[in-house]
Amino acid sequence: MSEEDKELDLLKAKRLLEMQKNISLQQKQEELKTTKPDQKTSNPREILIKQLGYRGLEVLQIAESQFPEETKLVVDKLADLIQSGEVTEIIDGGKLLTVFRSIGIRVRVATTINVEQDGKLVSWSDKLKESSKITQDTEDKSISQNNP
Repeated sequence: MSEEDKELDLLKAKRLLEMQKNISLQQKQEELKTTKPDQKTSNPREILIKQLGYRGLEVLQIAESQFPEETKLVVDKLADLIQSGEVTEIIDGGKLLTVFRSIGIRVRVATTINVEQDGKLVSWSDKLKESSKITQDTEDKSISQNNP
């Protein structure tokens, strides 16, 4: 009889554990249902901004200034994906730019390339101008030396 009591107690404990898990899952689902309507009432742009990472906001603002209607559609769709949980990662500027370009929106972002010269960062165009000027000066000197 004591073995049957032990087995019965084990079964009761297992059943109690299952019931507790079910109750906790139901509570979590109810909490999610109550928080989702709050998120839907908020602005889709704000939902997206919360998910943006490094330079993401900058790319979004540039896209909004160049393509306002198209960007609004993209923002709405991205906000829906974020709310549904399909997009959970942080969206940095490069990823957002890739999204725009993949759907045919060519967002033009000002790009500069900097190189180090004498311990300072100098733009690549300035460095090229400087090197072409030096090359031009040496060619002028060699021409003037050859033609006395």
